[in-house]
Amino acid sequence: MSQTVTPASVPEAAEPVRIAVVSAKTTVVLAVLTLALAAAVGLAAQSGDTSFRLAVPTDVVRLPTVSVPSTATAWIVVVLMAVATAESLRRYLARRPTPLWLVALFAVVGLVGFLAWAAAGGTIPVIGLLAGSLLLAVPLVFGALGGVLGERVGVVNIAIDGQLLLGAFAAAVVASLTGSAWVGVVAAMAAGALVALVLGVFAIRYFVDQVIVGVVLNVLIVGVTSFLFSQVLTENTESLNTPPRLSAVAVPLLGDIPVVGPILFRQSPLVYLLYMTVAVVTYALYRTKWGLRVRAVGEHPKAADTVGIDVIRTRFTTILIAGAVAGAGGAFYTLVSVPAFNREMTGGAGYIALAAVIFGKWDPIRSTLAALLFGFASNLQGVLSVLGSPVPSQFMLMLPYVVTIFAVAGLVGRSRPPAAAGLPYRKG
Repeated sequence: MSQTVTPASVPEAAEPVRIAVVSAKTTVVLAVLTLALAAAVGLAAQSGDTSFRLAVPTDVVRLPTVSVPSTATAWIVVVLMAVATAESLRRYLARRPTPLWLVALFAVVGLVGFLAWAAAGGTIPVIGLLAGSLLLAVPLVFGALGGVLGERVGVVNIAIDGQLLLGAFAAAVVASLTGSAWVGVVAAMAAGALVALVLGVFAIRYFVDQVIVGVVLNVLIVGVTSFLFSQVLTENTESLNTPPRLSAVAVPLLGDIPVVGPILFRQSPLVYLLYMTVAVVTYALYRTKWGLRVRAVGEHPKAADTVGIDVIRTRFTTILIAGAVAGAGGAFYTLVSVPAFNREMTGGAGYIALAAVIFGKWDPIRSTLAALLFGFASNLQGVLSVLGSPVPSQFMLMLPYVVTIFAVAGLVGRSRPPAAAGLPYRKG
């Protein structure tokens, strides 16, 4: 005897319960920064006004300088930061993440308050501060792009610092010999690719731990370039260590836009090359068949191999491109910043670039923005030192690294690297 089951007699399927996991890191960092600024203003109140200069003498349209009372502005900003922190806490208690726009607004407002307090009685050249930050971020951005490409294909590129340093050395020597700065840039890219090739041979072909190989390469290149500097370049400075510079070039019309023009379009040609590189890497990674293969190899190399992708070849070619991109950043040190090579002149910038990769969640655009943040921190310590800020010089020197720690540990939130990053692939 059959029984008809009506819809009413069928128990409704239980709806899946979603449990939101929200980290308190962002709220804690915002609270710490708010308390830090409040303590600084309360313990070392500054008298006088702070001026923000929004133009340079060569501007066609010059914006007026804005002056604000130092202490009053700082306290107003502390209140606004406290409000933003309270909103972040409210969202955390409601199991909702703090939106990126709130963090960005907090950062901008907090920076204005900090500058108003730290530069009391002085004038902050806003255009120079931002333009200099962009320039200092050039090697970090190139290095971060190299790191993104490497990890997206499954290779942890710890050797970024070595690629920057050898790129700086090659750019100085080749540009000095040929008299062409652009030939020096090409040589820097070749030097970075050479370091990447060594990394690839050991890490991809012979399955050596990628982190160990990268660290060893960094140490090796420091030793080799220091030896060549003392034994070769020092004895032949005029012929081997006097490269031409890539001086700033203004882009017609765009360079005349108030504020934006002097910052973005009155820069060294290497900066314009950086713009193109960021655009090309982003497009290639997300909009081309090659980029799809790269990301597939970085996430699941065995599955990629199953559908016909040559995993070893893809990793080799991508890491070579990554090395060339990072090497181009090394040219900044000897063709833009200082027209001569010196030992260990990168100062560990490759490791900051790696932090930018993590902060940017392995995305070219986000990693670029993170590198710009670190470049801004580096330039800010120089500007405030010139203005005679009450902040101790030792703290200003470590400011870029403090920003790095806060950014990676507190503001990144949950992030997941490519699944196969750092894992060797054995076919079969």
